Amino acid sequence: MQHLNADNMQNEANNTPLANNHISVDCVVFGFDGERLKVLLIKRMGEEQGEIFHDMKLPGSLIYMDEDLDEAAKRVLNELTGLKNVQLMQFKAFGSKDRTKDPKDIHWLERAMQLKVERIVTIAYLSVLKIDRTLSRNLDAYQAKWVALDEVKTLAFDHNLIIKEALVYIRQYVEFNPLILFELLPRKFTASQLRMLYEVIYGNSMDVRNFHKKIAMMEYVVPLDEKQQGVPHRAARYYRFDKKIYNKIRR
Repeated sequence: MQHLNADNMQNEANNTPLANNHISVDCVVFGFDGERLKVLLIKRMGEEQGEIFHDMKLPGSLIYMDEDLDEAAKRVLNELTGLKNVQLMQFKAFGSKDRTKDPKDIHWLERAMQLKVERIVTIAYLSVLKIDRTLSRNLDAYQAKWVALDEVKTLAFDHNLIIKEALVYIRQYVEFNPLILFELLPRKFTASQLRMLYEVIYGNSMDVRNFHKKIAMMEYVVPLDEKQQGVPHRAARYYRFDKKIYNKIRR
């Protein structure tokens, strides 16, 4: 009886068509403007069956046959945003069969890529950037834009889920390697900016006094003999991140 059941299961498996997958990469690039966490999105352009696409998506595309995943992620990010030399970290694969359940997404992709698409498995990459690093780039020419997380609307495919999972990954990553936080801050920053970054990453408010105690315990956050200028409130002291001290402590 066991052999019979196993044979039946095998027959059922043989009758089930194998997935005809395409592989893509999607890049989640976070930035911090001193108050809010933002994500870099691109506008989906085109027209299909009388419908004009004007929604947004993550920078992503199908990979070429002759390129590795990491190479594809760098190429796609550069082609769609103009950004180069961005450190990307692979963090999760998304392969739900429902990724392509919206016919609108499939029609747009098939027209853009000139091929038949049935199912797409995407490898998601994550990066954090100082927003001011991109100010010299003409993002508008690429239909790319920094969008605050609380202003992100419904995106193409499952890109809202990918962003959500990227944020979860960052929260876990910060626990054992807080270096990623300082990649988001300007070269010199205030305690308030660092606190607000923690708040937007973790999604909750932090007591100001307790946070100053937390900073005092971070040897790699070095106070400067410099304060804000021309502000309508009490000028705050600037700090800087010392990577040498950080690496020494980590060792």
